Parts: sequence; structure tokens; C-alpha cells
Amino acid sequence: MGRKRLISSIAIGAAIGGIVALFDWDTRNYAKHKLANVKDKSVDIMRNPALSVHNARVAMEEFSESFAYQTENAVNALEQVENTLVKVTSKPKQIEG
Repeated sequence: MGRKRLISSIAIGAAIGGIVALFDWDTRNYAKHKLANVKDKSVDIMRNPALSVHNARVAMEEFSESFAYQTENAVNALEQVENTLVKVTSKPKQIEG
């Protein structure tokens, strides 16, 4: 019961806050512009779903390649840090004579 009430209260508060924000002319204009963009993109998707799926696939491939590249860079940086720590923390061997 408490969880449902919390979620519904948050949703109602967000809706009221959005309505109050729309009293401002700039906010109304911005919202209208963004909704028009969403409408145009939705119409494009509905008219040509194959192209939309292709574009989504290309975007996911680019993201995947970028993520793999950044992961590799992070691993290399961690290896460098590890090697530096090993060099700094290892005791130098004393020469026996």
C-alpha cells in the first residue's frame, strides 16, 4: 500500500508540476517545439520502419565499437597504474658483496 501511494504521489506531483510550468510562455514554446519534433520523427518511423531499424542497428554498432574502444583504453590505463604501483612498492634488491 505504501509503495503504490508513493509512486502515485510522485506521478501526481510531476503532472501538477508540469502543468504549472506550462504557465510560462518560454516553457510552453519549448514544449510545443519538442512535441512537434517527436511527432515528425514518429511519422518518419511509421512511414519507413526499415530505415528506422537500419539506423538503430547502425547506431548500436557505433556505440558497441566505441564502448569496446573505451573499455580497452581503461584496461590499458589500469595496467599502467598496476605496473607503476608494483615498481613503487617493490623493495630494491640489495647487492651482496
